[in-house]
Amino acid sequence: MADIPYNPNFIHHNESIALSAMRELVFGLEDGMVSTMGSITGIATATQSSFLIILSGSVIIAVESISMAVGSYLSSKSEHALEERKLFEERQEISQNLTEETKEMQELFIEDGWPDELAGRMALVAAQDKELMLKEMAYRELKICVDKSRSPVRNGAVMLVAYIIGGFVPLFPYFLFNNIGQGVIVSIAGTLAGLFALGGFTARYSNRSWYSAGFEMLGLAGLAAFVGYGAGQIIDKWWK
Repeated sequence: MADIPYNPNFIHHNESIALSAMRELVFGLEDGMVSTMGSITGIATATQSSFLIILSGSVIIAVESISMAVGSYLSSKSEHALEERKLFEERQEISQNLTEETKEMQELFIEDGWPDELAGRMALVAAQDKELMLKEMAYRELKICVDKSRSPVRNGAVMLVAYIIGGFVPLFPYFLFNNIGQGVIVSIAGTLAGLFALGGFTARYSNRSWYSAGFEMLGLAGLAAFVGYGAGQIIDKWWK
């Protein structure tokens, strides 16, 4: 068999936290920046107090990061438990109705484009090994990869760290500027730049251009931030 040249630029040749927990990483960074910016900008314009801004921002980041981490952990664990239940039921069906499951596997092979005769032989071969049978049925019928790495703890930890980092992007300028107006401007500008950079980062792992992904992240997340801020200002004025 000929050796296939190794290309280090192919992402499927590399395994990292950024790849294995991309959802949590992007979600945490984006939500940390957007939620914190919307909250502390409203607090800044209403109170004009650096102490209250930093205190409130720190509390928001602490509470929300833990909440998001716990939510990520529990949702990942629940998803894993659901997959385990489906695999358990499929294993029982294979043990109790092997003939019918073999026919079903043949049909699944045919649906994927395999010739009828070859699909039948493949199904019979798989039926001789129940674990192989389970893997094939899980992949083709249940859309579950049996060997897929699942780590609810890792997902929760990535979400926690990502949210904290994202949250401090809009909060950090208030540590540097005593003038609240300057702090607000730098905070908003820094957050928008951070969102654009985050979008550009995701383009490294897709076929999209960095500026296209960057502007998408900037537009959607920035809109969410300003809608949240605007709603808060309207409610604040109406309440008063």
